[in-house]
Amino acid sequence: MTFEPARSIDQVIQQLEEIILLSMETGSRIGYFAALYNRVTQTVCDGIANGRFEDGSRMERLDVVFANRFLAAYSAYQQGEPPTRSWLLKFESAEKDHLCVLQHLMLGMAAHIHLDLGISAAITCYGEQHEALRNDFNSINDVLASLVPVVEDELESMSSHFRSLLEVARQKEEMLANFAMGKARDNAWTFSQALASTPRSNWASLIAKRDDSTVELGRALSHGGLLASFLHAKESRDVAKNIEALATGEFDFGHRGAE
Repeated sequence: MTFEPARSIDQVIQQLEEIILLSMETGSRIGYFAALYNRVTQTVCDGIANGRFEDGSRMERLDVVFANRFLAAYSAYQQGEPPTRSWLLKFESAEKDHLCVLQHLMLGMAAHIHLDLGISAAITCYGEQHEALRNDFNSINDVLASLVPVVEDELESMSSHFRSLLEVARQKEEMLANFAMGKARDNAWTFSQALASTPRSNWASLIAKRDDSTVELGRALSHGGLLASFLHAKESRDVAKNIEALATGEFDFGHRGAE
């Protein structure tokens, strides 16, 4: 499957939904991240429509540039061409059945947030224009935070152990999802600042270095130890069912099935 670069959020959503459907048909765990990302994209789209951001048109540009990096990486991998090392690790990990759903999601978030987001922000607002993006960039954290309880419920439906994990995590006041979505985005902003203040001719080395560090992060996530094993032990092995659980509410399966 190949994709033309999306030019609007609507086109991003359409292409993500195509990946979701194909992943359900083929049992590809890439669909886990695609389902989560589709939910995030639709929430951002609603935020733009409701005036949630300082500059809605600028936010759409950022969203489209950002999404196109995932779509391009996915298309390259499907065609047997090399994406960035971060995405290659993610896609190859999706072919393995020993990782829990949460690990698959976090591997996608690592590649997309730790590497792609900073690049996308610097492309959207380069040089002196970059600082003007900060408030809207930070407001994405609020969008993601609003989705955490929803995703928690969906993960619980896949693993009977996930609720126990949530109870322990809440007692310690630290959630893996909040860590990934919050601190990773702060780090991405710092990376975007470095790119925005650097001549584009020098970006390649900075991006390659960032890609390397993202691979290291991904490898650490792939070795989740006892926590990942605990979740995976009682997790649904039905990939299509799990994708549907993550996509439900943002994806009209009945409508598409009738077409």
